[in-house]
Amino acid sequence: MTDPEKTILVPPDFSVSAAAVLDEAAQQHGVTVRCIRLPADPEARLDAAELEHLQAAFFGGNIPQGYGRSFFSAVRKAPRLQWLHAFNAGVDHPVFTELLDRGVRLSTSVGTNAVPVARTALTGLLMLSRGFPHWLDAQRRRRWDLIPPERFPEDLDGQTICIVGLGGIGAELARLALGLGMSVIGIRRSPRRGEDPVDELYPPHVLAEVLPRCQWLAITCPLTEETRGLIDREKLSSLPRGAYVINVARGEVVEEGALIDLLQNGHLAGAYLDVFTQEPLPESSPLWDLPNVILTPHQASAARGNQGRVLEIFFDNFERWLAGESLRNEVKRCA
Repeated sequence: MTDPEKTILVPPDFSVSAAAVLDEAAQQHGVTVRCIRLPADPEARLDAAELEHLQAAFFGGNIPQGYGRSFFSAVRKAPRLQWLHAFNAGVDHPVFTELLDRGVRLSTSVGTNAVPVARTALTGLLMLSRGFPHWLDAQRRRRWDLIPPERFPEDLDGQTICIVGLGGIGAELARLALGLGMSVIGIRRSPRRGEDPVDELYPPHVLAEVLPRCQWLAITCPLTEETRGLIDREKLSSLPRGAYVINVARGEVVEEGALIDLLQNGHLAGAYLDVFTQEPLPESSPLWDLPNVILTPHQASAARGNQGRVLEIFFDNFERWLAGESLRNEVKRCA
């Protein structure tokens, strides 16, 4: 890399101390770095002269809602863009494919939010397993509404959970579930030499065979062409009556209409859902009113420590990019 100055697009709130880290790294490689901050107005756009100089971009986790359009408008129009680092783990949006097709290198901060998401998923599991939807409804109605003994929750010990996707989130959820005394079945394309914290491990094509013995189904896999629609009506129906579903992956992995039907007719006892086929979830969706469903607005990863973890990987990759080395969590273009 011979350019004496590296120009990088950063979020509006990119701190002076963060910029100083980039300056120090650039100096060690004999170059300077210029940070161009995304305009504070989400409707504003960078002018063509600034776009002409952009060589790298950082899509940070603290970019406010509505700024994504402005950010990706800029990177799409930057003719010299070489590298984009994204805070998010999922890169299923078409803009990422477009950039890869242009030859732009893409890296992510996959794994930085694994613990918060897994803990949120576990919170949903515990709330459902302990009858909290009933108690929260009673609280809203100001009713001392006891759960009758015949409807007391079953003990989690010995129940089986199937976790689809054993990346950082799935593996952490599996570890937590084992700590609760649950039996854990993991679904992943390839095992990791004894590192998966599960009792049983199977490839995706075995999923339909194991679901009939699972009281819980947790979906933590990325959205790909293979996983889109993976959890369809047939698989959901194969869960035993009274089973629960947790989805902290992507809404498109699940056949949402079938999920609603099975929740309404009582085949499924409940669900914790952080993701949906359409987001924001339309006000007309039946999911809002189902008493056996807990919803969160695609925010299971919320944690103040995320940005620090994201920046750590971004700073490391910035040095690697300057040195022409391989990047951590680099996304390769599919052949």
